[in-house]
Amino acid sequence: MKVNTLLILACLGASFWAWQQPPLFAQQNLIVSSANLENGRVWTLVTALFVHGSVVHLFGNMLFLFVFGNTLEKAAGPAKHLTIFLTGGILSFILSLPFMPRGTGMLGASAAIFTLAACVMLVNPLKFSWLFFAPQGLAAVLYFVYNIIVVAEKSRIPGYDPHVAYVAHILGFLIGLPFGIALSDQWKRNLLITVLLFGIYLAILSGAARSLFR
Repeated sequence: MKVNTLLILACLGASFWAWQQPPLFAQQNLIVSSANLENGRVWTLVTALFVHGSVVHLFGNMLFLFVFGNTLEKAAGPAKHLTIFLTGGILSFILSLPFMPRGTGMLGASAAIFTLAACVMLVNPLKFSWLFFAPQGLAAVLYFVYNIIVVAEKSRIPGYDPHVAYVAHILGFLIGLPFGIALSDQWKRNLLITVLLFGIYLAILSGAARSLFR
């Protein structure tokens, strides 16, 4: 069985199990927070990667993990894929803590998936996803840019959710870049391809907007 499939199953199993536990237990033993780490609960850096806050949160993340994870595992192999997922997720949690309000907890695989997405962007950006109906490199950079805009503009952005750790997403993506560079001898070309795809996307979007409001 693929490592990516096992990661998805682990997220599903951990989340459904966690939802059956008392809230205080989950808060103290499954979620990453400054308080938990200060009290020696370092295992939460791992458990929080697999536990999700709701069915919608879990379903959305699993779609992204299915797409980017399968592509990266095929390109880099299961061991590297797992290493990148865990490293990106754990480091993103740690580096995000200074940006989060004290006492705020973090959970979910989002940041780790952003790490995978950055790798895919530099390894195989033209791999088409029928779920996103777009090349995966374009999908990766679009969601990265969206998170940057949300952090910069916050509540003025449609869909902004104060409970989402957008900073962790950005950090996860940035952590993935060195991995992507190490995995691909063609990363410069692939980055250029992604930038061109992004430019074409913006041009099409701009043209459609002008036609709509003309």
